[in-house]
Order: sequence, then C-alpha cells, then structure tokens
Amino acid sequence: MNAAAIDLFLRGGVVSLLVLLAGRLLAEYPRVNAARLGALFAMGSAAYTLCTLAGVHAWAGVGAAPLMGLATANSFIFWLFACSLFDDAFRPRAWHGLVWLALAATGITQGLVLVPGHHAAARPLGLVLDLQPLLWAGLAAWQSVATAAADLVEPRRRLRLFIVAAAALHSIVTALATLAGPSSTGREQAAGASGNLLDAAGLLTIAGVIAWSLLRVGGGQALFHDPCPPVPAAPPAPESEPTAVDPIWVTALERAMRLDRAYRRDGLTIGQLAVELGLPEYRLRRLINQGLGHRNFNAFLNHYRLAEAKAALADPAQAEVPILTIALDAGFGSLGPFNRAFKADTGLTPGDYRRQALAEPSKSVATASRISNPA
Repeated sequence: MNAAAIDLFLRGGVVSLLVLLAGRLLAEYPRVNAARLGALFAMGSAAYTLCTLAGVHAWAGVGAAPLMGLATANSFIFWLFACSLFDDAFRPRAWHGLVWLALAATGITQGLVLVPGHHAAARPLGLVLDLQPLLWAGLAAWQSVATAAADLVEPRRRLRLFIVAAAALHSIVTALATLAGPSSTGREQAAGASGNLLDAAGLLTIAGVIAWSLLRVGGGQALFHDPCPPVPAAPPAPESEPTAVDPIWVTALERAMRLDRAYRRDGLTIGQLAVELGLPEYRLRRLINQGLGHRNFNAFLNHYRLAEAKAALADPAQAEVPILTIALDAGFGSLGPFNRAFKADTGLTPGDYRRQALAEPSKSVATASRISNPA
C-alpha cells in the first residue's frame, strides 16, 4: 500500500470519527453551547481533512468550495469552543456569528479560485487565510491558561492542555506549511506526500483522544455543564465509583467561608485557601466540585459574595450605602465584575434589586437575616 492510499485510509477514519463525535455531542447535549460549538468544530475539522487531501479540488470542482468555507472558519470555531468549554459563563455573541460567516464566505471564494480552469489570482487572500489560524490558536491557548487555575473539574483540567496544545500546534504547523508554497521537484513532492501522511495521522490521533475524553466523562465530573438538565424518567443508577467527601472538611470549608468570610480577601486563590485549611489543593478542588457542586473557584467565591451583597442591598439600615461600597466589602475588586455577576445571578441590576427589596420591608428583613446568618 503506497503513501497516498494510507493517507486516504487515515483521513477516512478521521472524518468518520469526527462526524460520529459531532452527532453524539448534539444528541447528548443539545442545549449546551460548548457541545454545539464542539460539534461544529468537529465538522469543520472533517471538512479540513477532506480539503487537504491531494487532488480533491481537481476531483470535486466547485463542490469543494463549501468544505473550504467550513475549514477556513474552523480555527475561529476552535477558539470559541475553547472559551465555551473552559468557561461555563461564556456565551457566544452576535458578532461571533458575523466573523464566522465572513471567514466561511472568504474560504468559499478561495475554494472557487482553486478549481481547475479558474485563474488563481487570490494569493493575497490566501495569505490572510493561511495566517488567521495562528491568531485563533494563540487566543485559544491563552484562554486555556488564563482559566486553568480556577477550574475545579478534574477531567477538564487534564484535557484542556492536550486539546489546546495539540490543536494549536497543528494549526501553526499547517499554516507554516501552507505559507511555504507548493512543491515542484520530485524530492519536494515526496516530502509533501510524507507530510500529508503525518498530517493525517496527527489528525486521527487528536480526534481520537478528544472523542474518547468528551464522550466517556460523566457524573459530577461532566465536561459540559447543562444549566437546565432534563428530568430523568427514572432515578439514575448509582455510579460505579462513588466519590467520598469527608463531611468534616465540608464543615471546615463552610466555616471558613460563612464565619471567617474568607471570600472577602482580595486575590484569594484556591492554593491559599487549601494551605489555611491544611488540605492538599487537589482534595480541596474535589471537595468544592463534587461536595458542593461548583465547577469554578471564582464562581464558588461569588456565591458567597453575592449572598452578602444581596443581604446588604435588602437591608433598610444600609439603604444609603453606595452600591460600590457594598460590592467592595463583599470581596469584588470593582463595580463592573460585580454588576455582571449580580445580573447573571438574579436577572436584575443591583439598583433594581435594592428598589424591589426595599419596597417590601418585612420580606427584605427576613431575607437579609436568613442570608447573612445561615443555619
């Protein structure tokens, strides 16, 4: 079997695996943004796998143009997928869709130029398209690193380095290889064939590891967070390996947060909190995630910060205290993050929440007392 046949065989395996992965993600997590973006990234990767097959443009003609559109915009989708997978609060915006449409349209245009019989006069356009994966790969790598410290989901912490490093490296190598230009001599063509084979093998490896990781993680350690999970028809079967959470450490953690108000400290990290509790950091991560149900350390802190802020805003005795003061006292570093977190939690701005709460004094006092002095 020659190199071309092996290349075709490997790419066929990649495409099959990626299509299966996309279907499973959409079937199991239809409402989760990370799963939707992961499915779109899988389909874009399948399109790229086909587009880089030797002779595909001569064989498919204009039919290859839509594949070029998906493949061209896929690096951008990879960045969105990394943002959504590693940050549960991330939500795609309208401008993300516009950027994707622009990149896909540009890719389709380039695909039409590459069809035999068309004049290949789009080298400047091709140069831009060849370089843009470097930008999105860099942003995806930065997103992975920037959010790693606060991540409490162990499988996601292990997977993030592989996904971003492998896919970013592949994007960089692909872009640099494309910039090197077409092969001309027999030796260069042989090197190109070997490169295509390595490219296909690398794609198959990356797709296989991602598929295995995404589809085999379950329970409280699920990579994807569904804010509105469907109600099961029957009680779920018990997990084969239940997680043991020591209630003594849960009590100690609750004491540190509710009585000592550790969440008020500026720049508190999970490592610092672990040292204060006398607990290894990995065990504290597991305790907060699997014992208390939080997937992110910052969200865990904000849970207590927002509870204190809501109690203060509902307290008639603090009706004249500026909202900024309440936010800073609760542990937020500035007003902007406080406003965003408060709106995401309550659906109201802090000012609207205060006006509504103070409009019902008896209810406000009871709510404030219950939140500030939990059982």
